[in-house]
Amino acid sequence: MEQTAESKMSFKLGVNRVQEILVLALMLVFVFAVFYSDIELMYKIGIAVLVFSIILLTGVAGQVLKQEEEKRRLRQR
Repeated sequence: MEQTAESKMSFKLGVNRVQEILVLALMLVFVFAVFYSDIELMYKIGIAVLVFSIILLTGVAGQVLKQEEEKRRLRQR
């Protein structure tokens, strides 16, 4: 497979650049919410689980979209 400059710069999550920026912003918000806030430990754990699941689902959704695109491209040939 041929790699473009965009895919070489990717974090290998299987998502496009906009999604990667949103994931990085979510991680930044997570760091501030957990380390720089005065909330209970259970809320911090809940935030961590939520952020992790969103990042995981974003990666899975990106991979599914790539596979569907590849299937369409192969059918057109």
